[in-house]
Amino acid sequence: MDLQLTGKRALVTGSSSGIGAGIAEELAREGALVVVHGRNRDRAEAVAQGIRDSGGQVALAIGDLSTDEGADVVTAAALEAFGGIDILINNAGGRSGGDASDWMGVSVADWADTYQKNTIASVRMIHRLAPAMKERGWGRLIQFASSAANSPSNIIGHYAASKAAIINLTVSLSKAFANTGVTANTVSPGMIATPSVDEWFDQIAAEKGWDGPDAPRRAEAWAMENIVHQTVSRVGRVRDISSLTAYLCSPLADFINGANFRSDGGRSPGIN
Repeated sequence: MDLQLTGKRALVTGSSSGIGAGIAEELAREGALVVVHGRNRDRAEAVAQGIRDSGGQVALAIGDLSTDEGADVVTAAALEAFGGIDILINNAGGRSGGDASDWMGVSVADWADTYQKNTIASVRMIHRLAPAMKERGWGRLIQFASSAANSPSNIIGHYAASKAAIINLTVSLSKAFANTGVTANTVSPGMIATPSVDEWFDQIAAEKGWDGPDAPRRAEAWAMENIVHQTVSRVGRVRDISSLTAYLCSPLADFINGANFRSDGGRSPGIN
C-alpha cells in the first residue's frame, strides 16, 4: 500500500532506539524525510546512518525535551533540516524514581519530573510546530501513551497517570485544530520487545534458573501467562507499532482524529 508519505517531513522524538527508531525507519521507507531525535548523539547517529544506508533522507536533532531550552534546540534543528515539519511524533518520554513498585515510595518530585518528561514535553513540541501545520492546511500530531494509561496497576502510578493525561490532551488538541487539515491521535503500545524488555526477560530467566538458547522464549511465555495477561500470546514487536503509526501519519488517515489506538495484544480490552 502506498501511504502517500513521499516528501512529508517528520520529526520523531525519542527515536535513537526502540519504538521511536522503528517509526523513523518505517517513515523513511515510505519516502518521508525524517528527523531522528535523541539526547545521545552517537545513538541517534547510528539510527540515522541505518536510514541513509537504506536510501532514506534523514537529519539529526539532539536535545532534552524536558526543558524549554532543549525543545528550542530540537525545533531549530528540525526546521533547519527540511524547512518545516509536517508530522510530529511525540514518542520521547520516561519516568523518574527508583523502585516504582512502592506507590507511596515515589516522591512528589518524581511525579512532577515524570510529567515533564512525558506530558509537558509533548506540549512543548506541539506549541512549537503545530501552528505552522495549521497555516499550511495539513499536519499530523501523534502522541504516544501506553496501555498503562487505560489499565493502570498498583505500580508506576506516576508514569501511568502522565500517559493518561496525554490521551486526554490529544482529544482536546483534535478539537482545537478542528477543520484545519491537522489531526491529532494517540498510540498506546503494550509490552513491546525493546532492549529494556529483553533485559527483563533475561532477568526472569536468571531468577528461574533457566539457561541456554531457549531461556528468553521461556521467560517471555512465563511473563505473558503470569504478569502481562494479554489476549495475544506473544510480546509485541516494534513493527507492530511502527506500521500502525505510519498509517496514522498518512493522508489515507484524514478521517481519523482524536482517537486512541491501543496496540497492546489485548492487554487493556474495552469498548473504547
